[in-house]
Amino acid sequence: MSIKDVLSPFTAWKNLFRDPVSIRDPLNRAAAPRYRGFHQNDVAQCIGCGTCEDICQNGAIDMVPVEGIATKQGDSGLRPRIDYGRCCWCALCVDVCMTHSLSMSNVYTWVDGDPDAFRFTPGVDKKPWDDAALGYRRPEEHRLTGRVRAPMGEIEPAERIDSFAEIVDGYDVAEAQFEADRCVSCGLCVATCPTHMAIPQYIKAIRDGDYDLGVSLLYESNPFSGICGRVCTHKCETTCATRHEGEPIAIRWLKRHIMDQVSVDQIKRVLVKPTAPTGRKVAIVGAGPAGLTAAFDLAKQGHQVTVYEALDQPGGMTRWGIPEYRLPYDIIDQDVDIIRSVGVDIRCNARIGTDITLDQLKADHDAVLLGLGLQLGRATRIPGSEHADVRKAVDLLRLATAGEPIAGGTPREVVVIGGGNVAMDIARTLARLQQQAYGEVKVILTALEDRAHFLADPEEIKEAGEEGVIILDARGPQQVVVENGSVTGLKTWRVKAIFDEQGRFAPSYDEADAQFHPGSMVVEAIGQMTDASLLGDAMTEQLAWQRGRLQVDVGGRTSASWLWAAGDMVRGPDVVSAVADGHRVAASIHAALQEGIAK
Repeated sequence: MSIKDVLSPFTAWKNLFRDPVSIRDPLNRAAAPRYRGFHQNDVAQCIGCGTCEDICQNGAIDMVPVEGIATKQGDSGLRPRIDYGRCCWCALCVDVCMTHSLSMSNVYTWVDGDPDAFRFTPGVDKKPWDDAALGYRRPEEHRLTGRVRAPMGEIEPAERIDSFAEIVDGYDVAEAQFEADRCVSCGLCVATCPTHMAIPQYIKAIRDGDYDLGVSLLYESNPFSGICGRVCTHKCETTCATRHEGEPIAIRWLKRHIMDQVSVDQIKRVLVKPTAPTGRKVAIVGAGPAGLTAAFDLAKQGHQVTVYEALDQPGGMTRWGIPEYRLPYDIIDQDVDIIRSVGVDIRCNARIGTDITLDQLKADHDAVLLGLGLQLGRATRIPGSEHADVRKAVDLLRLATAGEPIAGGTPREVVVIGGGNVAMDIARTLARLQQQAYGEVKVILTALEDRAHFLADPEEIKEAGEEGVIILDARGPQQVVVENGSVTGLKTWRVKAIFDEQGRFAPSYDEADAQFHPGSMVVEAIGQMTDASLLGDAMTEQLAWQRGRLQVDVGGRTSASWLWAAGDMVRGPDVVSAVADGHRVAASIHAALQEGIAK
């Protein structure tokens, strides 16, 4: 021991008059303004994505249901409960919160004899610091994920206008991994997707470069992944948590990326193999997404499935109603080939009611499914619309797919009525045909809705404008003008309102604001309906209908016990919804066949 050590106790007197380091009453000591204390949460702003739970390294956060907060699109209805026996106040949960709802007060002291009191749901279980103004908030510039999605390459308008080549390039591996890295795996997208695809899992597979796993995950719920990777309505992106602080994850393009990286043989290798044959036979009418999805499921379950298609190629309205520049035909062929590979027999040029009757299908099979699309266009019924040069968009799109010329030739000037995707598709198709034939585009599109309420996808509207289509919103068609037996154009009035005070469709117009739009052809693209003539009068009368749609139970069974229906004729036009419907109806048919009561 040194002399210094011996004398040190006697030198402590010099600290007698200094301020103490310790605090006599720490309960009344204010923390620093940005101290990370107990959590706050704006439950109205929170969407229950669970990102905070996922990032917590101590397992201190659990997402729990809260009374009075309902599950809805874009909100799980859950809210974070914090266990302060585990929390280390690192604030990663605050840093990753997409809606900025989660924060931390600067309150750090709290005495309670019940340890369970330190496990609560901020914003729900009221606490004295709920309204504390000070504490930790995520700085605006502090982000754990990128705000902007990886850009998608596409052909420039001047290059694509005279071609039906696919516009969008698709992501390469580096671009896809960059975009996948933005995903926080919250899973809100899964609930929104009609087929409930394993979206966070297949995005993770992209990050890991495991495309066999990625395609396996896709085919667990969507045998039309090639098609949906291009034309899905991608409602999942509208609920993506990242949209609250930037652009949503490009979920549709990432699905496409997986399909672009694998061959047909790779896909077939990872598919679940069909079970042993059951001896049951199912007939499916219509080779569209709903019918072929059901066929895919039923064949894997061991049933003998035959699909009857009236046209010469399968694919339904995905083939005959979507232009090739959006959906190349070889992508449709690939999806169909994979469905065939599990044993589905697809017979084209087989028209029910002509080549074979519905009664024959009933007699030869244990169950019959109608998977019909919306093949017929609806009419405006305005004066002059009965003229031969007033055409339906779906008919013209079918001609374009078949490579057949339009009767009378491609019109030099054309007016399209409608504001949905079909209207944009036919306008852009005719623009290409005009460019090829005449070297210029003269297409006018008129829609009832104002541009902000168009039903078409924003990218379709943007691309149509880039390609020379003149888009006029809030214009209501009043008359197809016919002079000397020929169509010369369309007369419209400005729309004041589309619905009345009761919310019924009842457009009102400003007649003083009339316009004439020149065109030798007018195209109606205002909606579609199913051609159900194959049912015949007796069956049509027997079945239950509502507003032109066939009525079915929750499993897709009609009022005739042997007959099911799915897809557009039941749910309306949407590829991914038709796929979901095909799964649902296949499960119902399988259950009925298992019980032996299908006939």
